Amino acid sequence: MEKLIFRKFFFDTVSFFIISSVSLSLIVWVIQAVNYLDFVSEDGHSFKIYFYYTLLNFPKIISRLLIFMFFLSLFYTIIKYENRNELIIFWINGIKKRDFFNFIIKFSTIIVLFHLILNLFIVPKTQDIARSYIRSSNIDYLPSLIKSKKFVNTVENLTVFIEKKNNKGEFINIYLKDNTDKENSKIISARKGVIKKIDDKFFLELYNGNIVDKNNEGINILSYDTTQINLSDYSTKTTVHPKIQELPSKLLLKCILSIKISKTIFSDKYLECNFKSFKNIAEELYKRSVVPFYIIILAMIGSCLALKSDREAGLTHLKIILFITGVFLIILSQILSQYIGNLDIKNLFTIFLPFLFSIIFYIFLQLRLKH
Repeated sequence: MEKLIFRKFFFDTVSFFIISSVSLSLIVWVIQAVNYLDFVSEDGHSFKIYFYYTLLNFPKIISRLLIFMFFLSLFYTIIKYENRNELIIFWINGIKKRDFFNFIIKFSTIIVLFHLILNLFIVPKTQDIARSYIRSSNIDYLPSLIKSKKFVNTVENLTVFIEKKNNKGEFINIYLKDNTDKENSKIISARKGVIKKIDDKFFLELYNGNIVDKNNEGINILSYDTTQINLSDYSTKTTVHPKIQELPSKLLLKCILSIKISKTIFSDKYLECNFKSFKNIAEELYKRSVVPFYIIILAMIGSCLALKSDREAGLTHLKIILFITGVFLIILSQILSQYIGNLDIKNLFTIFLPFLFSIIFYIFLQLRLKH
């Protein structure tokens, strides 16, 4: 009977947790997806790239909301059981409050493991895949972004201006400025031009114009009848280099150990491991590996609702105090991540803070339950 009661409580909490987490994550995802429309409207990427990129950001959203949603789900389920007098079933069937408390800790440990897997492996991987779509994008919507009498600088180091666009889709009186070479600049003009797609690459074919090449030696002017510019040679302005949040946890840990133990720095394809980047890397690792352990202390705080009967005075105040305490700890866990700069005594204390809180609170509750 005890297993059936605990199983029902577990599934009630998990079902509310999943439904509420997915629902809230979808709301956040939609809002974020609207902000990412700049990928199409300003950066020229296709809707396919936009969809993949936004979809792969969904695990990250769930990861950010998971701690609060678990605390809220546990809080809600215990209050619901209390209001329906279902907690009495626990005590009538010989379940001690200490057993209920220990069950909550085991339950929260499962959520911690899930959050660690999500933070350390799934989220960085999906973020990296999302960034890879941006890197491989060939800016499919660039032609539609070129408007008459408007300077278009969607791609990096290239500015395009056209006087007008005729019914055939041809550009009339075109001017381009190429700043690929920082020391030299190129201004290209043409009376007419058209964009062609060859082997999934976009080319701007220009007719009857001049190329003004300005460098340290002077200005050279070259006239042409026909020339082609490969637009695929120009990169998008969207960030294509992975951010620290998108790098594998193994690489970040390697950097931390390299600097702190062997006192050496190194360069990876996407990471410059040095003393300057150490703070950001330590902060990211803290969020991935330490913050999830706050779930245990939050679970213990939520379980305190079962220690007091609804017939006792002050239950409403206890609910408010416990909820505010839980929210405060969630905020604290995020704030402390900004102070993980060096692995000194102060920061080591910050790292072990959730474990210290859990141990102290566990001992306190065990003594309370003993009496």
